[in-house]
This record gives sequence, structure tokens and C-alpha cells, in this order.
Amino acid sequence: MRLKKLSFFLLFLFVLCSLKGQKYSNEFLSIGVGARAQALGNAVVGSTADVTAAYWNPAGLVFISEEVGLQLGAMHSEWFAGIGKYDFIGMTVPFADNKSRIGISIVRFGIDNIPNTLSLYEDDGTINYDNITAFSAADYAFLGSYARKLNANWAVGGNLKIVRRNIGTFASSWGFGLDFSLQYRKDKWRIGLLGRDITTTYNSWVTNFTERERQVLAITGNDIPINSTEITRPSILFGVGYAFEFGAFSVIPELDLVATTDGKRNVLLAAEPFSVDPAAGIELLYNQKIAFRAGVNQFQRQSDFERSDYWTVRPSLGVGLQLSNLVIDYAFTDVGDSQNTFSHIISLMLNLKKKK
Repeated sequence: MRLKKLSFFLLFLFVLCSLKGQKYSNEFLSIGVGARAQALGNAVVGSTADVTAAYWNPAGLVFISEEVGLQLGAMHSEWFAGIGKYDFIGMTVPFADNKSRIGISIVRFGIDNIPNTLSLYEDDGTINYDNITAFSAADYAFLGSYARKLNANWAVGGNLKIVRRNIGTFASSWGFGLDFSLQYRKDKWRIGLLGRDITTTYNSWVTNFTERERQVLAITGNDIPINSTEITRPSILFGVGYAFEFGAFSVIPELDLVATTDGKRNVLLAAEPFSVDPAAGIELLYNQKIAFRAGVNQFQRQSDFERSDYWTVRPSLGVGLQLSNLVIDYAFTDVGDSQNTFSHIISLMLNLKKKK
């Protein structure tokens, strides 16, 4: 019976993957949250078991230590020399039976203080710099997560996702979608599966330009945006890791595969309509208190001035430290274009133990 249900689910997912949608839609949700994940090249779908699991694999929430009640997490990072800011904040609490957890998370990627020059010219053609104002282009995702243990080894989870995107007062959209995940843990194995946007996520855009702003866009040769619907097609993330233990030391390597369904992408395994991007990370732990991490992901083909192709990769490094109930993680990673765009990422996590 379970095999039949799984077969129906995979068939349903395949049908959704065949739907037409825009490539790279809601791409801010592919960056990844948490300094631990960033340091491991985002290869954490199998091993994640903290508040950031709401993003990576909601089923992992129930593998948080049973001693932990409320867990809070936050992350801040800046991209492209501080132009773009990427933030995460989340919380998770267990049910009384310790078999279920719920979580709430917010993800934001924004570019602030963008000059608005649509009113730069007066009616007589003169330039008035006082007319320049600033606006923000920001993307938000609100995640409501639920996870439950099926037995000692298996857990399921899911997200109800609301996406809010706005470009100043000019355009905005609302989007809704669902994620579904599984995680398996037995002995030293860590295996995870995430179906992201399994229902397909739809963003309905509404524009709000004044007649004068439309005239300026037309005169300057710009396209005038119209109301539209943006579609985010499903993607599948699979990860497998194994914990090697040597006394007080633990080494956990993990390999993840990210399969997208929106057409051929510039990744290591590119095809139509499925493309697969691998990621790998390794974590060295000492007494479960100190961590050293490294990872690689985002394999991409590029061309030089002589039109010779070469491959680039996004490397990352990081450390982690647990001080009583506080966990501090740091990552140093590249956006992925090999142009000295490395960024510092810091995240904090606070564990509040249950009352006895």
C-alpha cells in the first residue's frame, strides 16, 4: 500500500514537472539559508536537523534533540559588496509527544536605496536632481512548516509557502506553493529528499505606473510592464551523508543533487527539461562543539575572450562553535562567478531547553 502511494506521488510530481513555467523564477529561494549550509556548499538536505531545516528539509525538524524546546535562528549576509542583503529568521517548537514539530520562517532578499530617475526631468526639459527618490526591490518568503516522525528512522515534513515580491510602488506580486520532504536516519546514515514547489508556485504580478511614468518609459525605449503570472516549476533535492566517528571527532561528508524542471540550465548535468546540479560538503566535528566545514557547488560552464570553454565552481569554507545554548556559525563563500565576489555569512541559533 505504501509503495502504491509513493508511486502515485511520483507520478503526480512528474505531471507537475511537465507544466510550462519561467526559468529561474523565485530564484532568491535557491540561494540557501544558514551559515552552516553555505559553508557546506548547500549539501545539507540529508543531514539538516535544526531550525534551518524548515528551508532545506522540513522533515529534519523532528530530529532536533528532544531536550530542545524552542529553537530560534537568524542569518545575515551581504552580496555584491553590500548591494544585496539576504536575511533569514525562524523558530520551531515541538509537540508534547516529541514526534512532531512546527516552525515559522521568513526569508528576505532585497536591494535598497535604488535611485528612481523617472521624474528627473521637469516639463520644460530641465534636469532637477531633487526629484530623484529611492525605492527598494525586495523578495520575501514566509514558511509555515510541519514535521512528524513516522518511526525511529523515518520522518515526513512540509511547508506552506507564501511569496511576496515588490519593486518599490511600481510592481508587486503574491505567490503560494507547497514543499514536501522525507528524511531517513539509521545508525550513521543521513538521507533526505525535498520536493520544492511540488504544486507549482504561481506569482501574480500587478503593476502600478502613473501615466507620466509610462510616457517616460516609452520615450526612453523601455518596455512598459504589464500584469502577468510567473510560474515556478517543481524541483527535487536529494542528499545522502554518512557520519564517521573517531572518538571525540566526527566526519560527515554529504553529496546532494538538485534537479530542476524548468529547462536546460548551465549546470554540470544539463538536459531538457531536467537539469541536475551536484553539491558536496564535508564537516569535521570535535565533541559536537567545534566544527570545520568546506563545500563546493554551482558547477557552471563559461567562455573566455578566445571563446574557449572552462568550468567554474563555487567554493566555500566555514566554522561553527557551540557555547552552551548558543550556536554561532560563519561561512565564507563566493556567489559563483569567480570574480572576487566572496561574502561573509553569519548565523546564530539559540536553544531553549524544555522545562522538566
